[in-house]
Amino acid sequence: MPENRYENPGGPARPTPRPGQEHFTAPVDEGGLGAVDAVRADDAPTSLWGDAWHAMRRRWLFWVSAAVIVLVILVAAFPGLFTSIDPRVCDLSKALQGPQAGHPFGFDRQGCDIYSRTVYGARSSVVVGVLATVMVVLLGTTIGAVAGYYGKWFDTILSRITDIFFAIPLVLAAIVIMSVTADRTSFLVAFVLALFGWTQIARITRGTVMSVKNNEFVTAARSLGMSRGQILVQHVLPNSSAPIIVYATVALGQFIVAEATLSFLGIGLPPSVVSWGGDISAAQGAIRTDPEILLYPAGGLALTVLGFMMMGDVVRDALDPKARKR
Repeated sequence: MPENRYENPGGPARPTPRPGQEHFTAPVDEGGLGAVDAVRADDAPTSLWGDAWHAMRRRWLFWVSAAVIVLVILVAAFPGLFTSIDPRVCDLSKALQGPQAGHPFGFDRQGCDIYSRTVYGARSSVVVGVLATVMVVLLGTTIGAVAGYYGKWFDTILSRITDIFFAIPLVLAAIVIMSVTADRTSFLVAFVLALFGWTQIARITRGTVMSVKNNEFVTAARSLGMSRGQILVQHVLPNSSAPIIVYATVALGQFIVAEATLSFLGIGLPPSVVSWGGDISAAQGAIRTDPEILLYPAGGLALTVLGFMMMGDVVRDALDPKARKR
């Protein structure tokens, strides 16, 4: 009869160690499961925006782009803090003269102070960019949200309308419309740019809403008796706002460039309005002999667009959970 190697009546069978063999039993919590499963009740709840802010403030690119944007906004809102010279007052006797005391950038071909025109040119460009972005967000988000949430014939009609406008080049359409318009204002330029620039954000919103509307919290809200419109406004759109904000940040810089392009071609803002695009157009005749006349307004335009582009990249990475894990 073989020796019984199992002892532990009433419990799980356990092998009996042979003579001279040490029996080792691992501690119950050797793997640290208790520490892994432990939950601190005093930790503050995290959110998408809280995590995004934590991720953004740790990147130097965020602070650089934020400093550029704040500077541009201050210059556009309060140009009198940076110069006391009227940009529309010109003296032909000072045409193409270099930097002097009180005139660090010198004078252009009309004898106008380049520094003051560069400072005041920020206002028109930023105003057009902000107005166009607000219009695009309102129009594109509305169309994309309705198409993505309600679906069926709403989606069919609105998607085909979006495809039609998407096939029309933004700058080309703006050139055609602005060329036949007599009274050109900042609002009109922004409206024309928004009229043909909303399609991209509409597509982004439609895709995001379609992915969000099937989540559990939408089903829970529907079971509580909320209407479809209330669910769309109170639950679906707030949870779809991340890609919209990212696109709006980048689009603002794009619309500033579009306004400068129209003003450069002479069909944007009128010559009476100081703008970077108009100054670049006026300086192109002296680009070989006096390139600094072109450098300053073009540099202001490039710096502004670069600031918004960098901020858009930072916000995109912060709001994308996959990007934060890389």
